[in-house]
Amino acid sequence: MVQGMGKHTGKYTVITGASSGIGYEAAKAFAERGKNLVIIARRESNLERLKREILGNHQDLDIVIRSTDLSVPENVCQLYEGLKGYEIETWINNAGFGNYDSVADQDLDKIAMMLNLNIEALTILSSLYVRDYKDAEGTQLINISSCGGYTIVPTAVTYCAAKFYVSTFTEGLARELEETGAKMKAKVLAPAATKTEFGMVANNVSEYDYDKSFGTYHTSQQVAGFLLELYDSEKVVGLVDRESFSFRLTDPLFPYAGNSSHNQQRI
Repeated sequence: MVQGMGKHTGKYTVITGASSGIGYEAAKAFAERGKNLVIIARRESNLERLKREILGNHQDLDIVIRSTDLSVPENVCQLYEGLKGYEIETWINNAGFGNYDSVADQDLDKIAMMLNLNIEALTILSSLYVRDYKDAEGTQLINISSCGGYTIVPTAVTYCAAKFYVSTFTEGLARELEETGAKMKAKVLAPAATKTEFGMVANNVSEYDYDKSFGTYHTSQQVAGFLLELYDSEKVVGLVDRESFSFRLTDPLFPYAGNSSHNQQRI
């Protein structure tokens, strides 16, 4: 297990996709809890602004910036290796983006980048973190999915499929950790419509009106609050209902063949 290496003292919460939206607000929320942070995103200027904002209220915290594009596969392991000097208490994979289009018409370059970020980077970072910290008391891995990771939404089929992956991967990991007696907890947060830059990116537009596009939505601050509720709970899933927009904490939702006689037998 990689802990306490190098000159850094104290524990850290890592948040990817921290330059805006849910990640930005989540960083502020964890700072309110007195957590040192590693904030990661492409846009360094936004991360610098976030750091200034946090340190304005919490001068005693250590806020570490890592500017990188996690949709580029070679950057992912490089990022993780660069954090080996920090003791990481919580890892939140929030970086991701969406796409609204038919499968026939979707931009495949954009889709490839989306799959690299939403699936590949998340899987690699989760796996590396679990490998190093699964037996460390109090550690948590929280992956940000979507209610579209539990329901297929029209014109967002590929995005939903990617988020189904995030949901099933994380639920399965949570069960694996529990069954092997690991101390780490894996959890998945599944928000519904949230007022962020998501709408602009998903629709390839420079402006996006959530009031016109959605009858109801949450703010990033509200979803960061849900994230903390999940963090504090013993449940695996934090899910927003697409129709009522109510939030609930629950056990894993996907079927699990844990005790099936048809499972491959370990040798």
